[in-house]
Amino acid sequence: MDAVEVAARRLAVTRLALIREIDGRDVARAEGASSTTAWLRDRLRISGTAARRLVTDATWLDGDDPHTGTGPAGGLPADGPDATATAAASGVTTIATTTADVAARSAADVAARSAAAAAVAGAGVHGPVPPDPTPGDGAADSEPAADSGAPGSGAPGSGAAGCSAAGCGPTTAGPVLRAALRTGTISLEQARTIATAVTATRAEAGNQVADKALHALLGHARELTPEALRLCADRILWHIAPEAAEEADRRALHRADQHAQLRRHLALSTTAEGWIRLRGTLDPETSATLITALDPLTQPNGPGDNRTPGQRRHDALTEILQLALRTGDLPHNGGDATQLVVTTNLDTITGQLHAGTLDTGHRLAPEAVRRLACDATVLPAVLGTQSQILDLGRQRRLITGPLRRALILRDKGCAFPGCDRPPRWCHAHHIHHWADGGTTTLHNAVLLCRHHHRVIHHGDWTVHLNPDGHPEFTPPTWIDPRRLPRRNHYHLRC
Repeated sequence: MDAVEVAARRLAVTRLALIREIDGRDVARAEGASSTTAWLRDRLRISGTAARRLVTDATWLDGDDPHTGTGPAGGLPADGPDATATAAASGVTTIATTTADVAARSAADVAARSAAAAAVAGAGVHGPVPPDPTPGDGAADSEPAADSGAPGSGAPGSGAAGCSAAGCGPTTAGPVLRAALRTGTISLEQARTIATAVTATRAEAGNQVADKALHALLGHARELTPEALRLCADRILWHIAPEAAEEADRRALHRADQHAQLRRHLALSTTAEGWIRLRGTLDPETSATLITALDPLTQPNGPGDNRTPGQRRHDALTEILQLALRTGDLPHNGGDATQLVVTTNLDTITGQLHAGTLDTGHRLAPEAVRRLACDATVLPAVLGTQSQILDLGRQRRLITGPLRRALILRDKGCAFPGCDRPPRWCHAHHIHHWADGGTTTLHNAVLLCRHHHRVIHHGDWTVHLNPDGHPEFTPPTWIDPRRLPRRNHYHLRC
């Protein structure tokens, strides 16, 4: 199997060298095709995508990658298709012999088509065609002249010339990679990974370190898959030149930070229904902060939580924002502490069907207003029948200070059965609603997270205090026909 793979790699390199030769001599247009890609598609009866990939790989192999600007710095056509075919035929076993036969036939076919192209060019259609290197004249053992202009010669437009223009200087990567590709030691995918890493290393640490990286990666390529080799290439500088890697890493982090400062943004668009669509890009620091804050709050609240992951993230963000409002550390807005104001009629608080209005102008259902009225972070502006302000957050209604601390000592978190939310994520709920005459006392209060606060207000669960002073919750009949009370045993263990 190893011999088959080596032969297949050699033949693949031969094929790409021939395609590059065909492309360089413009054989496709001489035969009436619109491009080399179209010619390969029709000639080989392959898809356009596959044909385009062959041309791209052949171009890269010649050291002139149109996408990355990197290649094995010189490519295979410098030695001519015949030399490449000979290399492909130098293996052992009958598989290698078959490879040589195929390569020879391909080389002969290209030679014939090149002659046809030359004849057309001689008629003044395409101009002169560069002559093939003569096998045995030393071309296979030396680099082509820098001013030859032949494919892979290092002339302007080739990968080697592009490297020199960038100031990265000469490198031995081209000949070494060509030799490894000819012998089937590495695959084209591995060669591309190595070439990219060597180019990056040369730019960061110079030619000497780049050559070390080249030989180190070639050694690893014999043992690693292309994916593993790519990971190794990303860290190669740390293994061969730690000081240079540290400096390169510092520069890279500085560039990344500058890039993040330019790209960061957050856009809010409000719909007619009062929804907000979020769109933006968070920098890495903000992203990590957001994920750290969201993760503890996005876990399902017990087996009965049927919210989707997206809904849980939404509710987690709400809890984080409410916590920020509760801290009182936000900057003042118009001289007052940052707060959410809900304007409603007194009948809504006392249970009648009236809507509430946020200070953004959007309306809320009565159930939502009653739920928000329990939260010490929201100050309801209650209007009488003549719309006069009767109460703007009466302190005797709100469970704050020593009373909230006593509630935390008793419940230790959300008291709903099975919930593990800590106290800082909980609202203080009046068991007998304050609007219905309930008192603001420890015996009439219970801690609930946002999700279970909604369950109590909008569902059929009820809550009461057991004689031992701990809250118990009675489920609806569709959950438990016997409606046996339940309590939170998670926090009782604490």
